[in-house]
Amino acid sequence: MNQNTSIYFPLTNPEKVEAWGMNHYSLSQVFKPKSEKEIRELFHYANQNKIKICFRGGGCSYGDAATNNLGIVADMKEFNKILSFDDSIGVIHIESGVTIKQIWEFAIEKGYWLPVVSGTMFPTIGGALGMNIHGKNNFGVGPIGEHIIEFNFLTPSGEKIFCSKEKDKELFYSFISSFGSIGCFLDVKLKLKKIYSGKMKVTPVPVKSIEEMVKYFKENYESSDYLVGWVDAFGSGKEIGRGLIHKADNLKKDEDKNFPENCKLENQILPKRFFGLVPKSWMWLFLFPFSNNLGMRFVNFVKYKMGFISVKPYFQGHAEYAFLLDYVPNWKFIYKPGSMIQYQIFLPEENTISGMKEILSLCQKKGIVSYLAVFKRHKKDEFLFSHSVNGYSMAMDFPVTKSNKEKLWNLCYEMDEIILKNNGKFYLAKDSVLRKNIAEKIFGSKAIQTLKSLKAKYDPNSILESDMYRRIIK
Repeated sequence: MNQNTSIYFPLTNPEKVEAWGMNHYSLSQVFKPKSEKEIRELFHYANQNKIKICFRGGGCSYGDAATNNLGIVADMKEFNKILSFDDSIGVIHIESGVTIKQIWEFAIEKGYWLPVVSGTMFPTIGGALGMNIHGKNNFGVGPIGEHIIEFNFLTPSGEKIFCSKEKDKELFYSFISSFGSIGCFLDVKLKLKKIYSGKMKVTPVPVKSIEEMVKYFKENYESSDYLVGWVDAFGSGKEIGRGLIHKADNLKKDEDKNFPENCKLENQILPKRFFGLVPKSWMWLFLFPFSNNLGMRFVNFVKYKMGFISVKPYFQGHAEYAFLLDYVPNWKFIYKPGSMIQYQIFLPEENTISGMKEILSLCQKKGIVSYLAVFKRHKKDEFLFSHSVNGYSMAMDFPVTKSNKEKLWNLCYEMDEIILKNNGKFYLAKDSVLRKNIAEKIFGSKAIQTLKSLKAKYDPNSILESDMYRRIIK
């Protein structure tokens, strides 16, 4: 029985709850609710005892969005029932702890796929909505929030709110993207998209500079289902921003003679071994010796040159194309005994080339070059904490060590200023270093004030606070 309340629920002893990038952790009691009743009990207990709560879905945020050094972590992964599915229109009704993996594995044999997915299949839908995730098709379909039909939302004050774009557009666009700081998504209706093949046509395109990268995206995004670019951050001079683009397109009805056979789950699951021999879980060990500046310069150079050898289109399964981060399990372990951060920038189209050149050059000048950089195109949206612009993003992975941490953080602060002067944005699901004054400039004082007003109304005791919330908002 927990002190000062007649309500019982199990809490663990304080345990280490780690950010996905391994760069931050909290020592927190963890609660795993399985029902709306248990979430209500948690809110009641926290309000009575003035305890802070943060929500954790799949634990896929790179930084401190799902850690809480001042209280309880509510791990939502067991609140994970698929409630119903309307096969005629592709609408799935789910609890918020259901993962992207659960959804696609449930839907693909029925001829449906998620409209938006992240680079990993393990986020929960609640976490995906809290951060309003985007994918390699953001330029065409926007973030995940645009495909939500309706949801029920529970606030710390005990109010259960039904939300849809039609019923309450302002709350709909505020609750989605508010990174778990106002309340809890309970159940969600999501519109899936119809597919007519278990494969997509993928076209690799090598490019010799950031100018070529942007040019190809501009000329092809309207005729593409997906576009993603890999950037060799070590490229310099005329080849700064060089890399490899992968354009992917869904097959149309009746184009695939093997449909629906190739939509069967056994034909979509990522293989557990490379070449049928080497377990994928071992691959990070083979990469580990290259986890240094010299090794990664070599790996990036080889990958870039190999891009010119095979440029023929090929066919690839949806999961294999979508979930790049899951193809090599535990690849982040190459950064041990240190950790990693991802610094993802969003720049409007008119400032993309100059801004990204300046950032890549600055990293090279400071001697801290991104080991992996990924390039995407985006379009603006109306969500309260939107990270999107009519332009492009580049997500850059950096190793964190005891010897480089201060230098790396200072580099990020310098890059912040470049983003500010170019009217750019940041993505909180990836962030580890954003400061409060920069967050207000990036997202705007209006968004910050709206969030605080909503908290005052629905979370008057401010029980919902992650470590990230305290870092950038409070």
